[in-house]
Formats: sequence, C-alpha cells, structure tokens
Amino acid sequence: MMNSNDKIYVAGHNGMVGSAIVRKLHEKGFINIISCSSAELDLTNQQNVHNFLQDESPDYVVIAAAKVGGIYANDSYPAEFIYQNLMIEANLIHGSYLAGVNKLLFLGSSCIYPKESQQPIKEDYLLSGHLEPTNEPYAIAKIAGIKLCESYNRQYGTDYRSIMPTNLYGPNDNFHPKNSHVIPALIRKFHEAKVEKKPFVEVWGSGKPMREFLHVDDMADASIHIMDIDKKILESEVDPILSHINIGTGTDITIADVAQTVKEVVGFCGEIVFNTKMPDGTKRKLLDASKIQNLGWKPTITLKDGLKEVYEWFAINNRVVRGSIK
Repeated sequence: MMNSNDKIYVAGHNGMVGSAIVRKLHEKGFINIISCSSAELDLTNQQNVHNFLQDESPDYVVIAAAKVGGIYANDSYPAEFIYQNLMIEANLIHGSYLAGVNKLLFLGSSCIYPKESQQPIKEDYLLSGHLEPTNEPYAIAKIAGIKLCESYNRQYGTDYRSIMPTNLYGPNDNFHPKNSHVIPALIRKFHEAKVEKKPFVEVWGSGKPMREFLHVDDMADASIHIMDIDKKILESEVDPILSHINIGTGTDITIADVAQTVKEVVGFCGEIVFNTKMPDGTKRKLLDASKIQNLGWKPTITLKDGLKEVYEWFAINNRVVRGSIK
C-alpha cells in the first residue's frame, strides 16, 4: 500500500496526463512528489536519466511522459514517434531498476491493439493482428514499454505495472489544429469559428468511426488505484506475460456525435462539414474495462460534463495552451 510520505517521481508532469496525476496525488494527500521539466532533464538521454534516478531514489516512478499526437502527427513524423517513445520508456524503466526502484507505473495507449480487433477490446487481443498503419510506430513503442515492464518483473522481481487508457481529453492537452487528438482539435476549431463567425467547421474524415473517451482526471484516479492495489489482488486479474490493464468507460460514440456535442458546448451556430478526403483511422475502438472494474474502479465524469469543463478551461487559457497561436 502507498504511504502519503512516499517519494513519487512523475515523468511528464507538465503534460495533460502527468499534470492530472500530480493533481490527483495532491488531492489524495501525497506530499512528496518530484518532477523535472524537459528543459532540465532530456528523457531520451540515457545517462542523464539514470543519474537523476540514482540521485533522487524515488519509491515510485510514474511514466506519463511521451511524444503524442493525432493521426496527422503520427503519419507525418513516424521516426520521431517511435524513437523518442522507445528511448523515454527504456531509459526510465532500466534506470529505475538500476536505482533500486521497485514500484513503477507505465502508461500506454489503446492504439496497441490490432486495427480489426473484435469489440470490445480485451487485453489478450494484444499482438493478435495488424496495427493501424497511421500510428503503428507509436503503438509499437508502447507495446515495447509493456513488455519491458513484464520482462523486468520476470527477471528481476520488480513490481512494474502497465495501464492502457482509452482516448483521453482534459485540461493541459495539445490543442494544435493538425497535430492534436480529436477532442482538443474540435474544441479549438469550434471556438475559433465562433469567435470569427465562420459559417461552418470542417471535421476530418467521415464522422462514422466510433471512439471511447475518458476524462484525464478519471484516468489519473484509475492510475493511483492501480498503483496502490495489493500485488496479490492485481495478480488475480492479470498474467505475468499479459499484465497490462485497460482503462476505459465501456461506452463509445461516433466522431460525428462528438463534433455535435462540442459544437453545442462551445455555442457555435454554423454547420459541420466532413472532409472525407482525410483518413478515418480505425473504424471502432472500445476497450473491455472488465478487469479494472473487477479491481474496484469505475469512471465518474460523463462526456458532456467533461467537455464543458475542458472548454471552460480552454476559453480562459487558449492563448497559452500548447498548440495555440500567440
């Protein structure tokens, strides 16, 4: 069990995921949280990462750092996505082992699963088919992170755990119009269209694919729940060589319906136009969340309530958020 005085290093604390975990840790009374910005510590530099972990000697390491982006970014910068993510996770996992850190949480992504997976997607569908080509390099890096954790557990007796969140959204996201994920991109597009009184907003793809969305605060709560759960209880739900756990809501929605909901939340009065020349990506992606539910966790934030909260945050902070035009 975790102690409020445990020293917890959160890698990627300035990002959407990392900042949510830090907020949630503070809410739950943890007082010894350490972090280091990318300007202070380059996580792709092995020696610097290893030195940092040796010097700080944390009780827990949370790997929320990653190079992330939507379909366009993944398809345009595949080398950056695979190299940077492989280096970040390898440096942190091996460095944690060398520093004597026995407890670690690795955050992956639901893109690890085959493109044509049966729905909802169970954890054991991993490596059972071809990946979605547009984000394959990123997915391969995340699969490698899972297998690093499992391999270190098997060989060295560590307690390194992996969770695979579904599509996340929330404050501190990247709101770039091309390089971001679907919800932040839509929020920005509809907001700017409202401000500029545009007659329509273009949404990439057909709008038909179905996606599952989880508020980042729910994900942070699930992360701490998995970190804190007794090892024997966790092992009752997972296999040593298939140990990752899906984090999701268990429900999905079409991109067209998401766009319509964002339109209503933002208060845009124009039309929605779908650009079918842009790729859709995977047709449907819904995670089977039965394992995390069996372990005693469920989400609490509805999509509409979450979108309202994120839009309020964006409306206040849109001049300083990632991807903004200053």
